[in-house]
Amino acid sequence: MAATELRGVVGPGPAAIAAPGGGGAGPPVVGGGGGRGDAGPGSGVAVATAATAGGPGPGAGGVAAGGPGSAPPAAGSGGSGAGGSGSAREGWLFKWTNYIKGYQRRWFVLSNGLLSYYRSKAEMRHTCRGTINLATANITVEDSCNFIISNGGAQTYHLKASSEVERQRWVTALELAKAKAVKMLAESDESGDEESVSQADKTELQNTLRTLSSKVEDLSTCNDLIAKHGTALQRSLSELESLKLPAESNEKIKQVNERATLFRITSNAMINACRDFLMLAQTHSKKWQKSLQYERDQRIRLEETLEQLAKQHNHLERAFRGATVLPANTPGSTGSGKDQCCSGKGDMSDEDDENEFFDAPEIITMPENLGHKRTGSNISGASSDISLDEQYKHQLEETKKEKRTRIPYKPNYSLNLWSIMKNCIGKELSKIPMPVNFNEPLSMLQRLTEDLEYHELLDRAAKCENSLEQLCYVAAFTVSSYSTTVFRTSKPFNPLLGETFELDRLEENGYRSLCEQVSHHPPAAAHHAESKNGWTLRQEIKITSKFRGKYLSIMPLGTIHCIFHATGHHYTWKKVTTTVHNIIVGKLWIDQSGEIDIVNHKTGDKCNLKFVPYSYFSRDVARKVTGEVTDPSGKVHFALLGTWDEKMDCFKVQPASGENGGDARQRGHEAEDSRVMLWKRNPLPKNAENMYYFSELALTLNAWEGGTAPTDSRLRPDQRLMENGRWDEANAEKQRLEEKQRLSRKKREAEAMKATEDGTPYDPYKALWFERKKDPVTKELTHVYRGEYWECKEKQDWGSCPDIF
Repeated sequence: MAATELRGVVGPGPAAIAAPGGGGAGPPVVGGGGGRGDAGPGSGVAVATAATAGGPGPGAGGVAAGGPGSAPPAAGSGGSGAGGSGSAREGWLFKWTNYIKGYQRRWFVLSNGLLSYYRSKAEMRHTCRGTINLATANITVEDSCNFIISNGGAQTYHLKASSEVERQRWVTALELAKAKAVKMLAESDESGDEESVSQADKTELQNTLRTLSSKVEDLSTCNDLIAKHGTALQRSLSELESLKLPAESNEKIKQVNERATLFRITSNAMINACRDFLMLAQTHSKKWQKSLQYERDQRIRLEETLEQLAKQHNHLERAFRGATVLPANTPGSTGSGKDQCCSGKGDMSDEDDENEFFDAPEIITMPENLGHKRTGSNISGASSDISLDEQYKHQLEETKKEKRTRIPYKPNYSLNLWSIMKNCIGKELSKIPMPVNFNEPLSMLQRLTEDLEYHELLDRAAKCENSLEQLCYVAAFTVSSYSTTVFRTSKPFNPLLGETFELDRLEENGYRSLCEQVSHHPPAAAHHAESKNGWTLRQEIKITSKFRGKYLSIMPLGTIHCIFHATGHHYTWKKVTTTVHNIIVGKLWIDQSGEIDIVNHKTGDKCNLKFVPYSYFSRDVARKVTGEVTDPSGKVHFALLGTWDEKMDCFKVQPASGENGGDARQRGHEAEDSRVMLWKRNPLPKNAENMYYFSELALTLNAWEGGTAPTDSRLRPDQRLMENGRWDEANAEKQRLEEKQRLSRKKREAEAMKATEDGTPYDPYKALWFERKKDPVTKELTHVYRGEYWECKEKQDWGSCPDIF
């Protein structure tokens, strides 16, 4: 990941929020989003990483001016033409940094689908200030010289060219590079399905080398034959010349002899070239075989080393637990509970490898009850006071009014993680067959529904008369959706195609929700929730993820929409990147990083939220989130401050007279007087550490309910078996369901192929309760709820539902 330091910081007066890696306010341009800054010294960049995110940096925040941004540098220093060094284009552009510095001149390089920038051309040799991957980026033109590049929340560059012509050249080059990057990404995803190096691949390689060697030998034999027959032909022609023949015949024989001589010269040249090629091929083939064998040996050695390291780490943990009694920490016991999960210091980007040595000493500071199943450190399910069968029977007897407050405790199963994950590096998570030992007893559809845990924030927002105040509550709701992830290191079940999940809380909380899995590869789920309190929430989330060895990056793609019925205010935003650290060695912990731009499409108001990535070197609070609420002119009205796992506060920004006639932010004590707590996390239930750290809402999601659709996640047999501790049976059932899904997909593909051959129309797979259409606001193709689900539930008419379980 490219480590990017953002130097301007939103802050209430002198007591500014000094967040390393924090960002400045947005640029003073119409339609501008959140501010962006420049990377700190030594940040570096890993250009091979597709998902880039902000990293640690030494920049601290000060009091940012609230008025217009700094004037750009003098004209005439704009971007140049296409550069060398194999890049598609390089040159100078002005990049927005913060309110204090405004636009700054930076050297940009476009190469291999990546746009990188530096402070100067000379800096290209040692320090990259930031990189954005164009494969997932959006390019937006603002005016004659300004344009924006954003990758959906994690990074956004506000750029300005020296002229309109120069801007158009850059935009054209960027669009072409984006098209190529998207094509390359699709090809790499398809190739990711293959095994890394299988026995069949080795056999095929050996056969190919053997065939090549045989062909080269045939070529050498042909060369020898040409030389032999050429000499014989030359001898025969010489004999003809010695015979007593008419003068006319001798002339013809002489011409043939000359042509034969030329043919022999040409053949000799070809023979020499073939001989050189043969020697070169033999020499290099040996080098290639040695290189291939060396890389193969290195990989085996690395696998053995990592496996041995994991075993030693497990042994040390067991020895430490045998010698020391750790205090029983609970997530809600102290105000610093949110730091428990993050005490294992993981690096936040590929270039910060020097942080890695902090993993080992910090292991002992982790709470014992946060252990992962592969280490055997989690609390055994034997402490449950009732049997699994009795608990399952009890949950079936629960009614909708009586929500369950507990689930069967998580069993203590040991599992060799490395044996499963070592062949999965670089692949997409949804394409890796994983046992239920790594799961939690909820599907991804149920996890998506957990976004509604703090629905009361939207209820309050619906009552706001001021659109800017309403935006503050929407921003708090956006942050609150991440509070359930801080301890949740287990993986939810991948939904089957056509699987649904409903949550009917119309009587208790005034809302009801429906999710459906509308695509399997890439995985995509559509969600629609509506409330009688005056709001509708809808989203389509596509999950793309990559396992990189020591961490797992999860990038949700798709737009979230929130519409308020009374005012017609329509808000949209995207999710940030989630990273799971210490996959191989150490305690698992989760971090959120990136930026979210929430836009009110009716009024033009915006809120830019910055999720500051964790850094060992930062003295600031962990999991920090800062934000600014601006009107269409770019003026800041509210500043937001908090953490994504604990709470969010709001400060009203009152402009005061600055030293140079400009505006400055309000003083610290004035800001403190205007503080309003927008949201605070609910405490976890008792013994949550034994129940996958589920919240009160999560504990109720998989409770059996009558009358749901036959495709509802509550009816998944593998998920139900897993919840009740029967993991071996759950794994077998999971394999059965996946094989059934594969057969259904092959059947659809066969029908499509037959229809193509016959020339008859064929309808591809369509979702049952959602339809794909172009969104009038974002212009994206998305799945929108088409209705009829709740009417079918009332009639218990489920005839159109597929048989997926």
